[in-house]
Amino acid sequence: MQMSFRQLSRAGRPLTLAALSLAILGSLAAPQRAHASAFQLHEDSAAAMGRAYAGSATAGDDASVVANNPAAMSDLKGTYFQADVTAINFGTSFSGSAHDALGRPISGNGGGDAGTTMPVPAFFFATQLGDKWHVGAAFTVPFGFQTEYNNNWIGRYNAIKSKFESLDGTLSVSYDVTDNFALGVSGIAQKTSAELTSAINYNAVGLGLVQQGVAAGAIPPAQAAALAQQVGTIVPPGTDGIARIKGDDWAYGWQVGALWRITPNDKFALDYRSKISHTLEGTANFTVPSNVQALLSSPTVAALLAGAGGVPFTHTDGTAPFTTPAVATASYWHQEERFGLGADVAWTKWDSFKDLTVYYSNPAQPTTTEAFNWRNSWYVSIGGEYYATEQLTLRAGIALDTTPTITETRDPRVPDSTRQLVSFGVGYKVSKNFVLNASYAHIFVNSARMNATSSTGDVITGESDDYGNLLSLSAQYKF
Repeated sequence: MQMSFRQLSRAGRPLTLAALSLAILGSLAAPQRAHASAFQLHEDSAAAMGRAYAGSATAGDDASVVANNPAAMSDLKGTYFQADVTAINFGTSFSGSAHDALGRPISGNGGGDAGTTMPVPAFFFATQLGDKWHVGAAFTVPFGFQTEYNNNWIGRYNAIKSKFESLDGTLSVSYDVTDNFALGVSGIAQKTSAELTSAINYNAVGLGLVQQGVAAGAIPPAQAAALAQQVGTIVPPGTDGIARIKGDDWAYGWQVGALWRITPNDKFALDYRSKISHTLEGTANFTVPSNVQALLSSPTVAALLAGAGGVPFTHTDGTAPFTTPAVATASYWHQEERFGLGADVAWTKWDSFKDLTVYYSNPAQPTTTEAFNWRNSWYVSIGGEYYATEQLTLRAGIALDTTPTITETRDPRVPDSTRQLVSFGVGYKVSKNFVLNASYAHIFVNSARMNATSSTGDVITGESDDYGNLLSLSAQYKF
């Protein structure tokens, strides 16, 4: 859909919708492209992944419960050291078209495969303190992603590179209230960081400056068309710069869990992880071509910028409040002599992520808000284990993971859609105290349709096709 020149005054205003705005707003919500919805990660246990995370808090003998349900440490008799690493290989390819705020096609390619392969580590320690108490510590990565499109792709004004990561340090304690019931709590210290880039459409910025001048009474309406033509000559379409930002923050949360031994063969667990509220603090830098610098320093434009409080697209500090969501999980496990079966249901409270507001130190870039309006998501899995021998365990599972994103606000930084996961795994007991686990999972992703608008009014329409492969390994020693 084309936009009128009057509409451009809203879509292209660089002083109120500078490229930094969307670089932060869009990127903080980007997907990690692993198996959990949006940018949530579950990849902290090779054994659990082999069952598609069914029975994640009830299957037993997995120290990852230190971070996933502290009450389940009740099943860990003795002292455990466990290290897991998961290689996440994902791909995302866009097909569609793009045009600027005046309806002119944007040149460029399809962006290539924006996916990558990245490792996700996890470390756990758990031990008993007497008959009823257990304590543990963990390092995990519960949220994260990395995507990168080609610099000259048609959606470059929406996104190029996006890297986001949350690192958790967790301390947990559990208490056996009775022989069949345990409670646990955790304290969580979380560091979240972001590194983001996108292109800036300086042609749209220049046209927006003209419209601002008209609206402010600094440019006579009769001269607007001629000035717009001059802008198009000095800063033609395709005159781009790059916005680069970095930011991070420490924040704290908590977790509470319960474990019931319903029968000698059946266990049920509940866990609730709190949201963690951050205020990301960082810096932004911009590349500005020489012809754009000349335009910004011209007498007419310089006067407009002075009235706005400064020059946009210069080094600045900024802050962005951002919250990682609350998660509630129910886990069930049935144990027999030769096999075990389980199921998990997890609910992630993404509806708290309605919008993101960004505050800037540079007065030429006022506070801005971008709407996301995400929905709560569900993760449902079933899986099991077969004990082929005393040393060898075989695992398999399937899962459905719904997306929190919606078509109306989905963009290339968030090409997320509902996913289906199939996984297989194997465990081998090397000795009485030493166990190795390995698992593989493939992710099938529905096409993610989008109709996204950048901060300078550029519209990209189409869909992303995604896939994922996960390979996880772990080593556990207990004594």
